[in-house]
Amino acid sequence: MPADQLPYTGDPEADRLIATNPLALLIGFALDQQITLQKAFAGPRDLQQRIGHLDAARIAAMDPARLDEVFRERPALHRFPGAMAGKVQQLCATIAQQYDNDAGRVWRDAASGKEIRDRILGLPGFGEMKAATLLAVLSKQLGVNPPGMADVLPTHPTLGDAGTPDAVAAYQAVKRAHKAELRAQGQRA
Repeated sequence: MPADQLPYTGDPEADRLIATNPLALLIGFALDQQITLQKAFAGPRDLQQRIGHLDAARIAAMDPARLDEVFRERPALHRFPGAMAGKVQQLCATIAQQYDNDAGRVWRDAASGKEIRDRILGLPGFGEMKAATLLAVLSKQLGVNPPGMADVLPTHPTLGDAGTPDAVAAYQAVKRAHKAELRAQGQRA
């Protein structure tokens, strides 16, 4: 049964939004870099409150300078508000143009797990690691499991395995330890 909340922010309203609004989920993933998980996934709710909607076509059509201002309002939506405003606007333009303004079509209309993976990788700002984590969240938390989905899921633990606040905290601790180990070995974390 699909989750009606994803326990990523600590705020029930924000957690419900990312579980029930596909664009909010994608925006949260887009924001999830160089800030805390909680801030990234609360970002869609904060953006919605500031502009009054989460409509991909309307966000894509916004004056970029105005969207930049929205991202910079205190508290800023991201550590790098200008860059992330542009990335979110590009993501929204892709959703509006390629998916008829319906972010859920990225996975809902796909015939296979591979097609979902390919569609996610075609979104601005989504690389292999982010795509793998989103696939896990879609499958394990939101019940999106077309044929072949198991073939594209990551074999290592991801945020998709964390269905409670305690599991999210445990996942984050393991991830921090892994990154510290990589840095200690002189590798990029």
